[in-house]
Amino acid sequence: MKKTIVFLFCLCFVSTATFAQKLNAKKVPAIVTAAFAKRHATVSKVSWEMEKTNYEAGFTLDGKETSEVYTAQGVWVESEVEMKVAELPDAVKMKLKGKKVAEAAKITKADGTVVYEAEVGGKDLLFDAKGNLVKP
Repeated sequence: MKKTIVFLFCLCFVSTATFAQKLNAKKVPAIVTAAFAKRHATVSKVSWEMEKTNYEAGFTLDGKETSEVYTAQGVWVESEVEMKVAELPDAVKMKLKGKKVAEAAKITKADGTVVYEAEVGGKDLLFDAKGNLVKP
């Protein structure tokens, strides 16, 4: 019985460790932290995570939860900013009519593309500003 409990505990630990992993800021490459500081000189409280091969900075900006993804070479990939469901574009709200949206965010990619994320039923759905569903 004791071995089973220990095994299940280890299994849970390993499975959660395969997703985004929190990082000590000292383990983030200097080129990445410098790129972040260049974009956000006034932000001092940042939490870092490893997401696949990229680095994700989580912070609060203008009172909104924000995250940014950078490559290991310090290249900015995208920003995600939380928003109220009511702030989603009208076309997106129409597509979500009658559905319970838990969270919403605006994602801006380095190439200027903007998509809107809506969490519905535990799944993240992505839409363009015209309400078209976008594949991740």
